[in-house]
Order: sequence, then structure tokens, then C-alpha cells
Amino acid sequence: MKKSLTLLAAFLLSFGFLLAQEPVKTEAATPNPNAPEITFVKLVHDYGTLFLQGDGNCEFEFTNTGKEPLILSSVKSSCGCTVPSWPREPILPGKKESIKVKYDTNRMGPINKTITVMSNAKNSPVVLKITGNIIKNPDDNTIPEKNVGTGAVPVSKK
Repeated sequence: MKKSLTLLAAFLLSFGFLLAQEPVKTEAATPNPNAPEITFVKLVHDYGTLFLQGDGNCEFEFTNTGKEPLILSSVKSSCGCTVPSWPREPILPGKKESIKVKYDTNRMGPINKTITVMSNAKNSPVVLKITGNIIKNPDDNTIPEKNVGTGAVPVSKK
């Protein structure tokens, strides 16, 4: 009983000291008013209907609308079938650039992928989307020809 009272007293005393402390202010707690800001023309690109093996390229244009240089640290897609490429050098305030995206169109069906853009901007991360649908080209409805080469021919028993 004596031990539990001593532990309770120690806990209450240390809890009182914790309440008396002022929170430590960090630099991250106050936002930088001059920080870069990334502003995209569009956040979603709709391919519409594409044919199998069609053109899966698109671009997402953006501007640095902040007051400091913008640095894109990472641009990652949600799938290996979507490959982004982005500028590696700092983008000065007021300058425009673009992120190019190539979607691999060798799979039929709907497209619904995301590209996550990480940067030093105050509105980071930004998520871009690509949508659409891939169908078979109607010109590919030809029937394969029968192979009539000089191969082996089955022999029937009589």
C-alpha cells in the first residue's frame, strides 16, 4: 500500500511539472509566407477512349505561384504502367513547367491511376489523376489465316 501511494504521488507530481511547461515552438509550426506554391492548369487528364497500343502520353502544366524556387523532390505513380517524368532543376517564381506522363496502353479496360507530386511547396503533396478506357481497335477483327505450310500431316488408319 505504501508503494502504491508513493507511485501515485510521484505520478501526480511529474504530471504537474508537465502541465507547467510551455510548448516548444518550432520553425515548422509557422508557415513561410514566401514559400513556393505549385498551381496546376488541370489535376485530371481524361484520355477518353483509346485503342489498344494507342498514344498514352499526356502533360500536366504547372506554375510556381510562390515567391521562392520550387523543387520537385518526387513524382510517383500508383502503378508501373504509368511513368512520369519531371523537371529536376528548381523552378523560379512565375515560371511554367510540365510533368509528362506515359501510360502503357497494351491492356484493355478502364484507366484510373494517380500521380503523387512531392515538393517544397506549401500545398504539397498534390495528387494528379489520369482516366479513360482502352478498347480493341475495330480494324483488328481479321480472322487469322490457316497455316498451310509443309508440316507434318496426320495419317488416318483404315
